This record gives sequence, C-alpha cells and structure tokens, in this order.
Amino acid sequence: MLELHGVTKRFGDTLAVDNVSFSCQRGELVGIIGRSGAGKSTLLRMVNRLTDPTDGHITWDGRDVSRLNGAALRQWRRRCAMIFQQFNLCPRLDVITNVLVGVVAERPLASSLMKFFPAADRARAILELDALDMAHAALQRAGTLSGGQQQRVAIARAMLQEPELVLADEPVASLDPVNAEVVMDALQKICRERNVPVIVNLHSLEIARRYCTRIVAMSKGAIVFDGPPAGLTQTVLDRVYAGRMTPETSPFSIVEAA
Repeated sequence: MLELHGVTKRFGDTLAVDNVSFSCQRGELVGIIGRSGAGKSTLLRMVNRLTDPTDGHITWDGRDVSRLNGAALRQWRRRCAMIFQQFNLCPRLDVITNVLVGVVAERPLASSLMKFFPAADRARAILELDALDMAHAALQRAGTLSGGQQQRVAIARAMLQEPELVLADEPVASLDPVNAEVVMDALQKICRERNVPVIVNLHSLEIARRYCTRIVAMSKGAIVFDGPPAGLTQTVLDRVYAGRMTPETSPFSIVEAA
C-alpha cells in the first residue's frame, strides 16, 4: 500500500503541494483532478522521487521511500513505473527496442548500448505489446506511430519493469477521444488484472468519472476532495475549480447530494 504522510513541496516561496496525506490500495485506480498548477504533477513526481518532498514522507508497504538514495532509489523507480504525457520514446528506434528500455537498468551497460537484449527479455516485450494490441508494430519505427499507439508503447515499456505501482501524468491529454479511451482501457485492465494500483492525473472529468474507482481533487496544492466519483457534486467542483464550472459547462451532469 502506498501512503503519503503530510507531504509538502516548496519551490522557493511557492507552495506547490501543501501537507498532502492519502493512501492507495492495490487494485485501486485513483484519478487526481484539479486546475493546472494545482500540484498534481509535482505530487506524482515526489512519489516516483523525480523530485524530493520538502516535508513529510512517503511509504510503500511500510517502507519509507522518500529517503532512498543510490541503488535503493533506482530499485524504487523500477517498482514505481511512470508514464508521461510526452511518451518519451526514441522515434528512430523500432518499437520493441523502445519497450526494452524498460529493463536497461537491470542489464549490463555495454549490451544495452549495443541494443543486445536476451531472448527472454524480447519475448516479454512482445507479450506486453500484444496485451496492448501493438505486437504487430514491434519492428516499426516508433516515430511512424500515432500518438495513441506511442502511448501504448510507453505503457508496455513501463509494464516490462514489472512495477508494483503505476503513475500516469496526463497520459491522454494530447490524444483524441478514441485513443484516449484505448489508453484508459489499458490502464484499467492493468489495474484490474494485475492488481496493480494506478494513480493517474487527468483534466477530463468525464474520463475520471468513467474509469476511476476513486477521485482525489486538488486545489492550490491541497486535497479538497477524496472519494468516489459520485461524490463530485457541484459544491465540490466549485472548490476545485474556483467556481468556474457550472452544470451547463461541465462535461457531465452534476447532481447535488441531498
């Protein structure tokens, strides 16, 4: 189980994340929503230790991961896979090599630089691509794929790490609705079938309500709501979006709790 205890992040005088505490169980798909600048991306980057908390601590199964360094930190980043909006693929390399980057940290540097990977790793990479309906493109250059296809390759790369936790930072923000649905279906399948907790930052409330078992809403770095999608009433959305969202402009109908 992932637990955040009073996690805070300051950049100079700017308070990006303000005393955040919450937990995430295995098999949960947690959506984090909020306006741009609410602290969503900074929060995920602290969990993955791409940036360090100013205060508080983060634990996984009772182990404090917010103080790890060296080899222990690299091991945590393997267990805690990160998926980004920008895909971060090498467009000139073929798809399977991009996926195999997920195990580079576990293999000798010389063989990785020569793009030599054991047959077992290649077989695993094909299986991960096949799970995302991308095995047919294994030998295709990544740069020739559509945005949705590239994101599925990025997910396959993350899953080759055999992570115990998956973090996704706006994974569908640059995708059309059809590809966004395909990517979210893939994340939901990972969560359900592999019992891996998935935490995903989202701008779309419609997607959050459709796919997430739980929603955490942030405003000005702090959590203002943590609960089921049905709890996203107009009152809650007013707190999250500073009153800028009405039932008429919302992407889904809001029914105020009685």
